[in-house]
Amino acid sequence: MAMRENRNLSIMFADIAGSTRLYESFGDAKARELTSRCIELLTAITNEYSGRVIKTIGDEVMCTFPSADLAADASVRMQEEVNNQSPAWGHPLNIRIGFHFGEVIQEGGDVFGDAVNLAARMAAQAKADQIMTTGETKEQMNRMLQMDTRLIITTRVKGKANPVEIYELTWGEEEELTIMGGPGFPAAVVQEAPVAPQVMKVTFQGRVLDVGQELPSITLGRGKQNHFMVPDTMASRLHAKIEFRRGRFMLVDQSTNGTFVHTKEGENLVIHRDEHVIQGEGVIGMGRKVTPNDPLSIHFSME
Repeated sequence: MAMRENRNLSIMFADIAGSTRLYESFGDAKARELTSRCIELLTAITNEYSGRVIKTIGDEVMCTFPSADLAADASVRMQEEVNNQSPAWGHPLNIRIGFHFGEVIQEGGDVFGDAVNLAARMAAQAKADQIMTTGETKEQMNRMLQMDTRLIITTRVKGKANPVEIYELTWGEEEELTIMGGPGFPAAVVQEAPVAPQVMKVTFQGRVLDVGQELPSITLGRGKQNHFMVPDTMASRLHAKIEFRRGRFMLVDQSTNGTFVHTKEGENLVIHRDEHVIQGEGVIGMGRKVTPNDPLSIHFSME
């Protein structure tokens, strides 16, 4: 009879995004070869980070790690290596990853429990090239890893009394060169703002997101992991965030070249490695000034 043991582990699910299309495009033999190469790579990285593969199911790997940090580091390495190596396999592949750190029941080489279900839920939330985890897991990570996370949504999960915070762990943000801007930046004037309305509409190239209670934070930048991907060489990979905090909307710059804001009221400012309350209506430029008609301008307005 197999022994049952309760212990805390990180459970991770990693799978190939769009694998059905692989089979449609290349046929069974080639698609199986691509899938196998990817699974072998994910397995090797799991072992390298003190993990253990529990099972592979088609295009998915389920594995465990002793800590949240090891799972986070392994997940970033998986994304980087698949991104780097898959073009040489004859077709670029993309993976999506979800993990959660919590108590599991180990029995007969398998793991069970709520933590496993929550990890599977994180993987289901992830899109191609994304890594998703829970707020609970984020709190178990070291400070440097925590700085690479961003809150996506707070949602209710079946069987959980409290809402679950879902975070994305970003990766590859510094890989591409950002063109440096000119010397000096005008200082952003820090000012008190009145209590803002509950929703700010943010629009880029026809896509609209409502920042507020339901979606308290979005990211802007050149990297495809952002809510709004701005294809401008002046933009950093992870350039800026708009956050809803205590009834106010904050623009937080994390970039090389600063974030430029022009409001309908005529206010112009540049935020660089700082944050500023934004209100009213206006446009945001990544690393340079923009006009409302510029195709790379991000529009914001209070509702």
